[in-house]
Amino acid sequence: MKKTKNKISDYKITAIYVRRSVSDKDKDNNSLSIDAQKAECIKYVGENENYRIYCDDGKSGKDAIHRPAFMQMMSDAKEGLISKIIVKKYDRFSRNMREYLNITNELDNLGISVFSLTEPFNTATKEGRMMRNNLLNFAEFERETIAARVADAYNTKARETGFYQGGKVYYGFVPERRTINGKTGSVLVPSPQAEAVKIAYDIYQHNGTSLQDVIDYFRENNINCIVPSPKKRKQNLDRSQVSKILLNPLYVRADKDIYQYFSSLGYEMLDDIEAYDSVHGLFWHTNADGSKFIKVAYHEGLVDSKVWLAVQDKKSHNKRIPHNREALNSWLTGLTKCAHCGYGLNIMYSWNTSHTIQWRYYMDTGAYRAAGCLSKRLIIRPDEVENAVFKAMKERIEQLEIAKKESKKPDSKTESINADIIRLDEEISKLLDKLANADDVVFDYINKRIKELHTKKAALEESLRNQTRKHKKIDTSPLTEPLKNWDNLSVHEKHEVAMTMIDVIYISDTDGIDIHFSI
Repeated sequence: MKKTKNKISDYKITAIYVRRSVSDKDKDNNSLSIDAQKAECIKYVGENENYRIYCDDGKSGKDAIHRPAFMQMMSDAKEGLISKIIVKKYDRFSRNMREYLNITNELDNLGISVFSLTEPFNTATKEGRMMRNNLLNFAEFERETIAARVADAYNTKARETGFYQGGKVYYGFVPERRTINGKTGSVLVPSPQAEAVKIAYDIYQHNGTSLQDVIDYFRENNINCIVPSPKKRKQNLDRSQVSKILLNPLYVRADKDIYQYFSSLGYEMLDDIEAYDSVHGLFWHTNADGSKFIKVAYHEGLVDSKVWLAVQDKKSHNKRIPHNREALNSWLTGLTKCAHCGYGLNIMYSWNTSHTIQWRYYMDTGAYRAAGCLSKRLIIRPDEVENAVFKAMKERIEQLEIAKKESKKPDSKTESINADIIRLDEEISKLLDKLANADDVVFDYINKRIKELHTKKAALEESLRNQTRKHKKIDTSPLTEPLKNWDNLSVHEKHEVAMTMIDVIYISDTDGIDIHFSI
């Protein structure tokens, strides 16, 4: 009896999938080269077989979505064009165990099997599938271990030296290889765009200016504001990029005030305060747990610390007011966050069963994240929070008014520090007069004593700076009148006052309301 062909199978192909990641290239592993994989797979299926090769060169196996050839192969499989898939090793197919199982389950439902040339077991049996899954688990573990080691190495180098660690391209700087303290690495040096960074800070620090003003100035004066994007293309600076530049401590000539600024924010300070010499910039790094640490860099900053701090103060108060629909929900919109997960709280509405009464409640956006939070809906109500915050704002203004009156009185501690500095200056002056006629022994003694006095003077001057910042006057007059006429203000007007006074409000059903004032 003459055998007839299956017309559908005549059109189906055998898919050969080959992949090599960047790490495979670095290892110079010939057995995993693209050509070697292709040759072995073709030999297995036969030269005369109807096959098609899908190749992803230089692509990681951690996920499928970033591998165009793999995605095309899956598309062809769903179209019914593929009968089976051949790979040299199962980890070429995927190194993500969960993703692999999802994909192979999808292929099983399509009647498509995946065959490996290297792993000597049959995945048609449950024992074979168990062996395959174990191998993929090890492959995924290896990938994650390598990634962790790279991250640890980066973190260690970032902590030990002030060298530029690579990666981000910083506007206004280019890396240059230098040897410092016996070690060689990349140090950032000013590029032609460095002047634009200084101009951006100078424009933005003044009242009434915005990010758009900075961009408009660049455009009107033909200032080069082209930066390479993460995808290596060139693009103009936009508002978000200018904003990031104005926030980055990379550009500040860090002094003692900058040290105190970051220390007060809870950052881990790797260097002693004496390293903050009003010359060098800072690197801003993130630990594995998400916390931040600050490292004094080897490069010189571009912006004076007073200007940099003025910009930070303005940006903290110039937060964008939400659109009308959002702002009408609450005058605290954009300020409230969950005390447990740190994510923002959205205000939602609910009705009673007869649909006659409506009330507001907080929805925690952090509850929808991968790790999740305690609960999606908070018990504490927005009305309760608004009343408590308004009361706290009035109390804060009263405290500042009292402090302003107290500051007009003579500050005994400041006067005492100034008196001690004057006494030290007088003693240093007298000792300097004696140096001219001193013999070697006396000269050494006087020189040693002068150094001791200068050390004491430096400590007193630091205390004086701290005292001055502590008693810095805050102008409360623009806030006093709005708080007195609170009930007559619109939601937007209330929102502006709140944004001026408050950095963030952390809310929790267990811990209550924690207000962080910016003044």
